Amino acid sequence: MELVKAKKHLGQHFLKDLNIAQKIADTLTLQGYHKVVEIGAGMGVLTQFLLKKELEVYVVEIDTESVAYLQAYYPELRERIIADDFLKYNIVPKLGESFAIIGNFPYNISTQIVFKLLEMRDYVPEFSGMFQKEVAERICEQEGSKTYGILSVLVQAFYKVEYLFTVSEHVFNPPPKVKSGVIRLIRKPDYHLDCDETLFFSVVKMAFNQRRKTLRNSLKQLLTDEKLKENPIFDKRPEQLPWQDFVAITKMIWQLLR
Repeated sequence: MELVKAKKHLGQHFLKDLNIAQKIADTLTLQGYHKVVEIGAGMGVLTQFLLKKELEVYVVEIDTESVAYLQAYYPELRERIIADDFLKYNIVPKLGESFAIIGNFPYNISTQIVFKLLEMRDYVPEFSGMFQKEVAERICEQEGSKTYGILSVLVQAFYKVEYLFTVSEHVFNPPPKVKSGVIRLIRKPDYHLDCDETLFFSVVKMAFNQRRKTLRNSLKQLLTDEKLKENPIFDKRPEQLPWQDFVAITKMIWQLLR
């Protein structure tokens, strides 16, 4: 069977370095789950190392050519290959319990994959894999930086983030134009926030959608109380605040909305 050709519209860059594939597989701690879902398995370079672990491996792959390749070369996986779009497929009922997520994530949907992770956070205690280096750094960034943003705040509120290592563009076929970064997210033991979480998401997104403005301006739709507006925290811009301050702001706004 012929090798799968990388498809630009799917953001495919196939990893060809087995040492790096092994390193990515080994980022899993295997704590708190017995199943793992690999997103975008391609020709199974990472999959082969996952199958050696004490885990039930599932793969979600949108590319029909890759699905055929995986079915041919990994017959033990056949019942657990989900030929679908991870962003649209509801995998939780299929697995029925906690699971980890891993992958060499397609660049064009990597941030959407993280937002989907956040929606499923009750089921996913661990998430690791490879992103465009800039995206990986943004997720792990601390307040005070220009790259700190919505993803940084939302992920760090629920997960402990670690930037593990950088991967050269030369170990892919075709090589991307930029370097990649491998990160690991481990869900916090106390990941439920001390505020209304739906409102928290709205506050963070609203603040960063006008990131150059002070919070007093960007959140003015929600700040309906003149006295609350005087709080000095609203003099700041969103990138100056850690996620804990966004929790505090959410609680203040929640009091107004009740």
